[in-house]
Amino acid sequence: MDEIAVSTVVYLPPEEVYEFLVDFPRYANYSKHLQDVQQFGDGSPGTKYALNFAWWKLTYTAESKVTDVTPPTRIDWTITKDIHAVGRWRVEALDDLPDDAPSDADTACNVFFEVEYDTQTVSAGDIDLPRFVSLGWVVDKVKPVLQKEAERIVERIVADIEGRPRKVDLTIHTKPTS
Repeated sequence: MDEIAVSTVVYLPPEEVYEFLVDFPRYANYSKHLQDVQQFGDGSPGTKYALNFAWWKLTYTAESKVTDVTPPTRIDWTITKDIHAVGRWRVEALDDLPDDAPSDADTACNVFFEVEYDTQTVSAGDIDLPRFVSLGWVVDKVKPVLQKEAERIVERIVADIEGRPRKVDLTIHTKPTS
C-alpha cells in the first residue's frame, strides 16, 4: 500500500472544520482534476459519491462510500470500484496556539487528509486508456499528481474555511511501499 498524508493547522474549532469537511461535493471547487461530485446520501456512513476526474487524456469516475464518522474528529471512506483505497479526514484540537498563529486566532486544530491505496489492485480493463498507453506508465505518472492534488485541496480548503488567504504550512507524509 502507498500512503499520502497532508496536514496543516487551521485556526478554527474542530466542530467548524468538521462541518466544512463533511460537505464533500464542494471539494470539486478545490481540485484541478476533480470535475464534479455527485452525492447519494446525507454524508453519514453509507453515503456514496461519484467523483468525476479528468487528467491528461483520461477521464474516470471513482466511486466512494463513507464508512464511519466520529464528529468532530474523523470522516472515514473507501473507494468501492476498481482500486483498493481507503482514506480519512482527521481533526485534532490543539491545546495551545502555535507561536506563528494569526493575532486574532483564539483556537486551532491540526487537520489531516490521509489516503492509502494499492496500485496493484487496478487492472488495464478498469480504466479506458488511450491506444499504446500502458497502465504502468499511467500509475507512475499519477502518483505525483495525487500528492500535488492533496496539497492543493488542503491549501484551498484552509483559505475558504478561515475566510481569508494566508500562507499555509503543509506537512507531507508519504510512505511508498513499492
